[in-house]
Amino acid sequence: MAWHVYIIECDDGSLYTGITTDLTKRLAAHNAGRGAKYTKSRRPVQLRYSEAAQDRSHASQREYAIKSLSKSAKAKLIQG
Repeated sequence: MAWHVYIIECDDGSLYTGITTDLTKRLAAHNAGRGAKYTKSRRPVQLRYSEAAQDRSHASQREYAIKSLSKSAKAKLIQG
């Protein structure tokens, strides 16, 4: 099972970071209001960045590292 770390941009311009095994399904869940409490009131959301992780543990560690970044550092990550 492939894990992914992702960053989505909410309608208000804020960024949300999460992990999943199915990016398409997870993005649809966020836009349907079932993805996360944070994104429920900030729809629609758009996928801005994703990267593969070898397992859930590594995905969670990377998610934590990304969440610790400043918004400007996240913007640089998104831009490449």
